[in-house]
Amino acid sequence: MSRRGLYTIAPHGRFLDLLADRVLDGRLLGGWERSGPFWLSDVTIILPTRRSRLVLAELFATRLGGVALLPDIRTFGGESAEEEPFLPPVESEALPPEASILERRLTLSRLVRQFALSADGFASPPNAAEVLTLADSFGQLIDDLTIEDGDLTKLNPLMEGSLAENWQDVLRFLEPALDAWPKILAERGQIDGAERRNRQLRKQAATAPLLYGERPVIAAGSTGSIAATAELLRAIANLPRGAVVLPGLDTALTPKQHEMLIEGANTQGHPQYGLAKLLRALGAGIADVEELAGPSPRTDIMRHALAPTEETARWSSARAAISDDLDDALRDVSIIAAPNLDLEARAIALAARQAVADGRSVGIVSRDQTLARRVRAELARHGITVDDPAGAPLFQSSAGRLARQALAVAVNKYAPIDTVALLRNGAVTIGLDRFEVLKQSNRLDLKLRGQRPRQGIDGLIALAKEEDQALPAVLNALGRALEPLCLLLEQSQIEAPSLARALDAAVTGLIGGAELPGIVEFRLWARALAEVSDGGAPFPPVILDSVLAALMAGEKVQPDERQRDDIHIWGELEARLQNPDLMILAGINEDIWPPAADPGPWLSRGMRMAIGLEPPERQQGQAAHDFEMALGNAEVVIAFATRIGTSPALASRLVQRLDAFVGDAHAKALRARGAHWLAQAAGIDSAGRPQPARRPMPRPPAKDRPRELSITEVEPLMRSPYDIYARRVLRLQRLDPLGTQPDAKERGSMIHKVFERFVAEGLSFRGDDALPSLERMAREEFAGLDAIQERREIWLRRFRRAAEMFLDYERGRTGLVSSRTAEIKGRWIFPSTFELVGKADRVDQLSDGTLEIIDFKTGGIPGSADMKDFDAPQLLLEAAMAREGVFPGIAKRDSSALTYIKIGLGPATFQVTPFRLRKGMTLMQAVDEIVRRLQGHVDAFLLNDRLPMTSRIRPRVITGRKSFPGDYDHLARTDEWTLTAGVDDP
Repeated sequence: MSRRGLYTIAPHGRFLDLLADRVLDGRLLGGWERSGPFWLSDVTIILPTRRSRLVLAELFATRLGGVALLPDIRTFGGESAEEEPFLPPVESEALPPEASILERRLTLSRLVRQFALSADGFASPPNAAEVLTLADSFGQLIDDLTIEDGDLTKLNPLMEGSLAENWQDVLRFLEPALDAWPKILAERGQIDGAERRNRQLRKQAATAPLLYGERPVIAAGSTGSIAATAELLRAIANLPRGAVVLPGLDTALTPKQHEMLIEGANTQGHPQYGLAKLLRALGAGIADVEELAGPSPRTDIMRHALAPTEETARWSSARAAISDDLDDALRDVSIIAAPNLDLEARAIALAARQAVADGRSVGIVSRDQTLARRVRAELARHGITVDDPAGAPLFQSSAGRLARQALAVAVNKYAPIDTVALLRNGAVTIGLDRFEVLKQSNRLDLKLRGQRPRQGIDGLIALAKEEDQALPAVLNALGRALEPLCLLLEQSQIEAPSLARALDAAVTGLIGGAELPGIVEFRLWARALAEVSDGGAPFPPVILDSVLAALMAGEKVQPDERQRDDIHIWGELEARLQNPDLMILAGINEDIWPPAADPGPWLSRGMRMAIGLEPPERQQGQAAHDFEMALGNAEVVIAFATRIGTSPALASRLVQRLDAFVGDAHAKALRARGAHWLAQAAGIDSAGRPQPARRPMPRPPAKDRPRELSITEVEPLMRSPYDIYARRVLRLQRLDPLGTQPDAKERGSMIHKVFERFVAEGLSFRGDDALPSLERMAREEFAGLDAIQERREIWLRRFRRAAEMFLDYERGRTGLVSSRTAEIKGRWIFPSTFELVGKADRVDQLSDGTLEIIDFKTGGIPGSADMKDFDAPQLLLEAAMAREGVFPGIAKRDSSALTYIKIGLGPATFQVTPFRLRKGMTLMQAVDEIVRRLQGHVDAFLLNDRLPMTSRIRPRVITGRKSFPGDYDHLARTDEWTLTAGVDDP
């Protein structure tokens, strides 16, 4: 038995199993009598987590046959309902209630907001979400000062110029704010959670001799990172039969190494730092601690690999000393070096699935909750449902997503995508039949494609026609459900409680009393937020999704029931002291495990250390200790990704250290074992070698081929007849994407309408009101662009310049033009009964009796080569139609000019380009040639079925890239049969 009551269990020892065995054999009981049926109930065991408490109780029950009184198993600083009945009969003042994190966040946000507006350190004041995040980090600083007994007054000497001005601004805020916060709590009759835990632990430490007397008390598994916990451990160690069992202390450390860990520079990131510091607090040395687990080569390897930097010079001799054991020690360790997070999660799931199928228990540990959700989804593919003891974030739960969807609709004033997405949420009924809501959401979806309604619910209702009788009812019900939220967002400033009440009302209006995962937690959160005494700093109703994320930070949705006992996904805290048959460490990437050393926004690293706080590297040391303990399991898989998102990623320094110590050959062997799971992960979705589609060559009967084309369809007929087949034979029409932003094409259509109206209304180009009239018409045409008001104003200003140049152009043609006709439609019937229809932007009758046909462009105009090679047939065909007299009101006439006018956004605001002809060819000769070519294509592809309607028979290629994408390229699967994806087949 240890002479000081101090013990440790090395990483390779099954901590809770050994603890139970050493209790039952009396080694930890200090000679306590183990006779009679009730002796075990006199033993008290204190553990760090509830999970370890439950597992230890099961272990005792198993060893005792399930019929025995178990020890009194508690947790450090356990809830009052658990601990108070066991306190000794001494006067003990009741502790004040704990202040909620939510209320503290809001109160501190008001203080932070005032500081942000007064300080010079911000380039721009932080937004509401950033203020709430800063408030949380300020709250964490308050907790750190409480837990570690930090003292801000130690920084006063540094205020005399040794700190940068921004840090001096921070300190001028911190001193009064830290002084004010306890007074605010005192007025409310509350204390911080950290302070309450400290008081509870210190009360337990002070009353331990009276409470336990001579009875055995064992504190196990704690690293004593909280000062009050260390005091309790010291009190237990000093009891007559007190014992402290430390997790993974290296008893091979020399006194000098122990001293260096505590006093040395930059040792806080070492896995033994926290335990070495705890030993100092207990007034003990390494020699006072007894190892319960015995030696293990695996543990020796890990301790050498993670040794302080100064020790790495002796790696060669250390590796030589254990070289005979390296293979056996690492045989059951694998490393999965996945190329991305998706394959990492899939490989982990496959390894876990195999272990479960073999009847073994599995523990998956991840500090990255997103990766944990990926693994859970991959396991679900194999029918394995896994509990998440950390819970799902409320913000990402079903109820949280519904609240966010409702907020998006209200913020964006019933934007198409947001509205349709909300109506398609399976929980939304708005007091109606769910099937009817879904049916009308589909109808609304189709109506919104190609139409741009006014903002707000009234704009959507205005889309309904006489045949859409049910749609207005659904939209009105949706408007009523979201009305409180929409009314709130009309205010210039709102507060968090008001937002919570409005969201609660909106969610209730959307789903009524229906059950939804997370709805209970959401309503508890909303009502708690609505009832706070201090609503925090008011904020404008912008970036509210980020504000909601900050308000919901830390709120979790716990699983309803325990799914299974053979596989678990843990965070690093839940995984401590656990020893499954297979331990999988996920996301072992640098800055994830261990985390980045971030001191936070309020104190620098040096400032933290100066006031008695641990530097941020202390968290890295704890992460390294967790890694070392996990590697002690019999079978371990380490997984990391070499790329996260679009950026390369590094393996954790802990893995790099292990690789460096064991050598290149063993490092490759570790990855070779992990490659087995990567190969399976890569192959699980493989469908074999892909067989690319062949170029489509549909050959419909001539009677099914169209007898009518528009002018704009002639170019696709010549270049890609398949497009005509898809549009005219299969009758497939391209649907505009839902909720697209107005683009250059739509802007061009509006400008066309402005110029058309000006000409159609017969206004004078030389009149004083010409420019104001054009601007008035533009404002009317652009009135529907409420969703992009800022861009609309830019477009209108740029239109003024285009309008001025348009008027100058037309005034310069005075005397040359006898009449102008805008947007005129025509239909030309050929002798073969084929019909060509089209609309010319402008047909001007010139004084010499000929015509000039003008095409306004807001995009690119055809290149000179395309014009000369008849690959831009539109204007030539319009001239042919004019010659045939098919435009109403315009007699048969030849054309003497074809002109493109580009209306752009840049320097070329109004650019006039005449149509280019082949050398030696007149315009009407070119018209004759395009008509001949058109008749040839019509005869070959439409009037007969000799030729297939093939895709891309004459593709356009510019600098090796596709520049003529069609609406039906995806249907023709062009990227599969072209030589290179995205490049046309020459």
